[in-house]
Amino acid sequence: MRNSHPLCSTVLIAAMLPAVLVRAQLQFQPPTPGELKMTADPDAPGADAVYLNIEETDNNPMSYESHYARIKVLTEKGKEMATVELPYLNLSSKVTDIKGRTIHADGTIVPLNVKPEDLMIAKSGDEQFKRKVFTLPSVEVGSILEYRYDISNCDQKYGGCFVVPPTWEIQKSHFVHRAHYQFTPPPSLMPAHASASFTDLSTWADSHGRIIQSIAFLQRLQPGSAVKVGTTAYTVDATDVPPVPTEEWMPPLASLLYRVSFYYTFARNGTEFWQSDGKLWSQDVDKFAEPSKAIKNALNGLVAPGDSDLDKAKKLYAAVEALDNTDYSRRKTASEMKELGIKAAKHAEDTWAQKSGTSEDIAMLYLAMLRAAGLNAIAVKVVDRDKGIFDPSYLTLYQLDATLVALNAGGKQMVLDPGEKMCPFGTVNWRHSGAGGINQSDKGIQISTTPEQSYKDNSVNRVADLTLDAHGGVTGYVQIVMAGQKGLQWRQAALRNDDTELKKQFDHDELEGLVPEGVEAHVDHFLGVDQPGQNLMAVVKVTGTLGTATAKRLLLPGLFFETRAGAPFVNEEKRLEPVDMHFAERITDDVTYHLPAGMTVEGAPQDASVPWQGHAVFILKSKADAGQIEVVNTLARAFSEAKPEEYQDLRGFYQQVAAAEQAQLVLKIAPAASAAPAAPATSTPAGKGN
Repeated sequence: MRNSHPLCSTVLIAAMLPAVLVRAQLQFQPPTPGELKMTADPDAPGADAVYLNIEETDNNPMSYESHYARIKVLTEKGKEMATVELPYLNLSSKVTDIKGRTIHADGTIVPLNVKPEDLMIAKSGDEQFKRKVFTLPSVEVGSILEYRYDISNCDQKYGGCFVVPPTWEIQKSHFVHRAHYQFTPPPSLMPAHASASFTDLSTWADSHGRIIQSIAFLQRLQPGSAVKVGTTAYTVDATDVPPVPTEEWMPPLASLLYRVSFYYTFARNGTEFWQSDGKLWSQDVDKFAEPSKAIKNALNGLVAPGDSDLDKAKKLYAAVEALDNTDYSRRKTASEMKELGIKAAKHAEDTWAQKSGTSEDIAMLYLAMLRAAGLNAIAVKVVDRDKGIFDPSYLTLYQLDATLVALNAGGKQMVLDPGEKMCPFGTVNWRHSGAGGINQSDKGIQISTTPEQSYKDNSVNRVADLTLDAHGGVTGYVQIVMAGQKGLQWRQAALRNDDTELKKQFDHDELEGLVPEGVEAHVDHFLGVDQPGQNLMAVVKVTGTLGTATAKRLLLPGLFFETRAGAPFVNEEKRLEPVDMHFAERITDDVTYHLPAGMTVEGAPQDASVPWQGHAVFILKSKADAGQIEVVNTLARAFSEAKPEEYQDLRGFYQQVAAAEQAQLVLKIAPAASAAPAAPATSTPAGKGN
């Protein structure tokens, strides 16, 4: 389905502007004695390298960019900074005037001798995006790397130049001492409305005929920095910029990093933008999802007149989920589509007729079918939470990734995710829950957030039935039953992999580190992979040696699972960024050990309850009977995100959980039991026939 968007960030203008406008190149500068002697940076302890200077100048009237950097190499690993990648748009831009040099600690200068046409070229995904790569020469620990280059944003094939409002990535992979950025837009669009000697761009209009009124920008900067608006240019000066954060369980980096994004817009404020662009989006949705005669005919045989609204919604959901979702199989090339007589879907009936489509197409088809069945349904457009966080001050629909459907049935509204293959009715992929965006309504476009998920919606139950011998040998099976997000994750993985590869991935991602040292766990088989309405089960075979055996005792870890995985957050004393654990969840482990003859339980983990009021709880219980002991623990986590100021409470909770998990299971070995190991159990795992 086509989405309506504001003016593209890259705009073609008819021809080069007057050549009398001289480009201000960013010049090299002599290093200071302190910079040459530097062996470590007190402002960036342990850093492999640091940026001494970064400068960027963007001049839209001249369709020109200039970039400059100075880097101090502090370790062997820091020498990797000598390789520089220059991304650019194929045909619509050209890298020019590359200059570079390496300055050794003794002041020796080794220049870069390279021409742009000699650089290595690498494609990056889309054929339109490429990057040129060069490496500065003779780099040593202690060297200063210095380079600059220009980019001309003019079409190399058809002529004409482009206006490209910049995005400044202020935060880099390494610490930045000083940075300066400058953006010169068309003068007539500056707030001061300076007299323009360039082409008057106020007559520009977007694809919907709306006159471009102003420049807008989204800024996310460290305290003390801000975009400064001058009479002819915007500037940002930043000092002591920390490197890109690398804490575990962070929200998407795109929502955290210091950056400034400029764009041209018709709107003078956010309300005007979202109502106008949202209205155009809604019109596109209604046109694509029109309940046409073909769609109404498609309902024959899918729903019955006596079905309730909810039953109709479930049956139609199953019908669209059964289609080929090309985001999970493979999108056909243009030549393949032509050969098969397949056209890009312009209406929902096209998707139904071709029995395939993108996630977007299938979501819109479902909306059309609901409306054809007389149900009250609207479209919802949200940000993918794995990519970013919705920001209504960022005036562009480009930040919205996924289309959902909100259904009113039986006096209750539910949000559905038909574009997610293998997603059960009533379940939403975590990437689309708690996600901001817009939705249709009788009162126009509304900014909204989809509901958060409950920990009850997402559960993992690991039930282990294990047989021990007197020497710690262990055999048995584990049933891992997954509902909600884990089930969806592995069903979607099964769409892209054969059974053998799926088992390998599950062993690596779920089982490795989950069981104690000396024990191996491998998937035997799955149950319910192709049945999204049911729980998914992985049957896992366990073998190996567990714990430590002495002459009289066998010492085992108190909890069988996650003994090598490490407790999250326990060793991380401070937190700068929010914690994003994606979705609320409940994990229950139920482990039964069958003991050899004569072996008894001398010590078991004590029952425990560790609460974090309103957020999470951990419960541990054990029960010993003749010939066996059962240890059950549950961690229910009702939150998906935590703010930095909540981190100490979160860490305290996980520290208490880790302490409870350190308890040992002590088994006493009777003299008769130590003579020979017991025969392993021969039970058949769930789902296996004889």
